[in-house]
Amino acid sequence: MDVKETIKDLDSYIPGRSQEEIVKEFNLDKNDIIKLGSNENPWGSSKKAVDAIEKNLNQINRYPETDLKNLKKLIADYSNTKVKNVIVGGDGADEIIDILAKTFIEKGDEFIVPIPTYTYYEFSLKPYGAIPIYGKWDLTTNSLDVSSILESISYKTRIIFLCSPNNPTGGMIPKKDIERILKETDVLVVVDEAYVEYSDNDNVDLIDKYPNICILRTMSKALGLAGLRVGYGLSNPVVIEFMHRVKPVFSLTRPSYIGALETFKDNKFIETSISKGIESRDYLHSELLKIPNLKVYESKSNFILVNIKKTGLTADELSKKLLKKGVIIRDCSSFQGLDEYWIRVSIGTLDDDKKFISILKDVLLD
Repeated sequence: MDVKETIKDLDSYIPGRSQEEIVKEFNLDKNDIIKLGSNENPWGSSKKAVDAIEKNLNQINRYPETDLKNLKKLIADYSNTKVKNVIVGGDGADEIIDILAKTFIEKGDEFIVPIPTYTYYEFSLKPYGAIPIYGKWDLTTNSLDVSSILESISYKTRIIFLCSPNNPTGGMIPKKDIERILKETDVLVVVDEAYVEYSDNDNVDLIDKYPNICILRTMSKALGLAGLRVGYGLSNPVVIEFMHRVKPVFSLTRPSYIGALETFKDNKFIETSISKGIESRDYLHSELLKIPNLKVYESKSNFILVNIKKTGLTADELSKKLLKKGVIIRDCSSFQGLDEYWIRVSIGTLDDDKKFISILKDVLLD
């Protein structure tokens, strides 16, 4: 078989580990596992969404909706924009990234990512023959090095990816910095707002000011639908129309569509999820700061980045010690720009957070 060279050279994407994997490997009870590795909503999904899905399961023999008009209207209202500015994806925001690659990338084109950041941008664009150019996320200040982005732009640049809040660092990109980049180039600037619900600002207002911005959003985090894989993009109607030309027609399943509809209608669920998430994040941050030899980063997301070099352990070693005790965190050594001494801790329920802190202290003292 003649496999594409770009695929031969591509490293597999490394997701967070599942509860099922850990149960099998370490012979643990699934109910005892504390999952703090994948940036999910630990309180579950909207009950209204779950009930609606159950009531409509007898319809899964039929193809799902195609124009998604009702869902787009709810997304537009939620995001304070217009229906014509919305595109919906069926594999979370990851499908929107793939659609952007299909729409804008030719073999040999370049895209810019400031590292460390979300690794899926590279995973999605490299198979299309795109070449990553690395800007810099400054770990000393937990902020974007804007100059490193502007200096990386060439005539081959087609997309610039900016994650805000940034995964895995949790830092925000000020709107003035995003605007500076938008003003100085006509390249498409993709602002990934997967964790926007946990932050204190968004960039939707820039859509009407700049023709070269696209915003990514997901329902996998605060909105509690990671298992249904629903994401959406926000941009000007011209970009949205071109993206719809290559978007799979039936990418959103019928259960995903119904679950998304009911979640956006459940304002109380959304408000509670966000407030609990921020409470959990702030608790974890304050407690981690009390533990010696950890460098803990402030976060505007639903996770916290920690440098553990001074503990004498690598991320792999610490992760395995915690796994044996039923705690899943993220070893961040697979992120470009980070070495073997970084971990990421997602929010949990406060009970899980407290158990994790206690177990972490025991492991580090062992």
